[in-house]
Amino acid sequence: MTTFDLLLRNVRLVRHDRPDTETVDIGVTAGTVARVAPGLDPADAATVHDGQGKLAFPGVVDAHQHWGIYNPLAEDTASESRASAQGGVTTALTYMRTGQYYLNRGGRYEDFFPDVLAASAGRSHIDYGFHLAPMMREHIDELPDLVDRFGVTSFKIFMFYGGHGLHGRSADQNSFLMIPEGERYDYAHFEFVMRGVQAARERFPELADQISLSLHCETAEIMSAYTRQVEQEGRLRGLEAYHASRPPHSEGLAVSIASYLAHETGLPTINLLHLSSAKALDAALRMAEAFPHIDFRREVTIGHLLADITTAHGLGGKVNPPLRPRADVEALWGHLLDGHVDWVVSDHACCKDEVKFGEPRDDVFVAKSGFGGAEYLLPGLLTEGRRRGLPLSRVAELTSWNPARRFGLAGKGAVAEGYDADLCLVDDDHTWTVRAADSESTQEYTPFEGFELTARVTDTFVRGEHVLVDGKVTGSPQGRYVPRAGR
Repeated sequence: MTTFDLLLRNVRLVRHDRPDTETVDIGVTAGTVARVAPGLDPADAATVHDGQGKLAFPGVVDAHQHWGIYNPLAEDTASESRASAQGGVTTALTYMRTGQYYLNRGGRYEDFFPDVLAASAGRSHIDYGFHLAPMMREHIDELPDLVDRFGVTSFKIFMFYGGHGLHGRSADQNSFLMIPEGERYDYAHFEFVMRGVQAARERFPELADQISLSLHCETAEIMSAYTRQVEQEGRLRGLEAYHASRPPHSEGLAVSIASYLAHETGLPTINLLHLSSAKALDAALRMAEAFPHIDFRREVTIGHLLADITTAHGLGGKVNPPLRPRADVEALWGHLLDGHVDWVVSDHACCKDEVKFGEPRDDVFVAKSGFGGAEYLLPGLLTEGRRRGLPLSRVAELTSWNPARRFGLAGKGAVAEGYDADLCLVDDDHTWTVRAADSESTQEYTPFEGFELTARVTDTFVRGEHVLVDGKVTGSPQGRYVPRAGR
């Protein structure tokens, strides 16, 4: 009789709470880590995999993706989960809302969200969950049901949708967001969303720490004015123009407004998403000092850490908030190394070439926003982090432990006994060049094209299932929807 379904031998285990790696074997039973120790007997396992001394990281919990924004959700779930596995991602939390894009539908979530679950069921190669955005008044009333019935405990506000669309100025907000006539998606709505999330925390006190609100912090009025100015002046082109049209102080102002609203409404669990600039981080830290009773979490994307407006490969690097000049990239790294960043994500949003680029093709203002990047999240952070002295334990904390704890993924975030056997093996002595053609994503380009990375994920395991073998996705989809509360 075997003790383990799977035995991973000879790996250097990275833990979020220990400074040094340890060479161990990992025994897995029924999808769970059963034993972590050196010298486990191969005879006790049904399957043995030799880790060959590679680094073993906890599976990446990529807390910010967008499946189904530009492509059908069922299609994205299949292809983009494969790309995620290439980057060591074992759990993705993906943002979903009513309105244009995604399912292109309005209405209540009690009708909308079951279709989201049905479209993604049985198609993902990794585990997944959803954040939901209350876009209209009725959605606020639904928050307790979303927690209890569907296990959704995290919600989102897109602050710039108050007067800006996904790619630029929005002339008809109600049509774009598919909200009822007479309603506005504005600061008052944001306040009422915060009150609703806080009411849900009070209704489910045992879940209060993991019921949180995330905010995309940009200010529509500032962006609209600066976009008009940049277009009229006509001096700037490409990603530099887009950066100037959505200036960093727009982020800082939005962070400040959101933080005061959180203070006013008594909501302490606030996540500030994809902070992209020195000014945004400065505002976030000022607000944390001003409101110490609010448990702010600060997020940065791998795109904003790796690429800037001059190094990104073409207009494929258009994203919201924009890629910034090198000075902002360096500021982000400084804050990350100083412990001011809580997690790093991909903000993966697959946008195919024919969708991304409009006419004329070189006009950044007609291009769509967003790009994929989950494949490069862990390799990119390891590559650049090693150059800057970022400890491996901190990488595990930023990519797995911290997001898993915040978002209520109780069995995720660490390779330890009793946790899900989610992990990835990394060859940290492998130099390679990023090529979009090598990705499992259906996106045909990447802003990281030609970037040289010095670490590569070779194998990914989801609850002990070997979904990436020697760099190749294999087998049928094994991923499951992970409810974070409720029934």
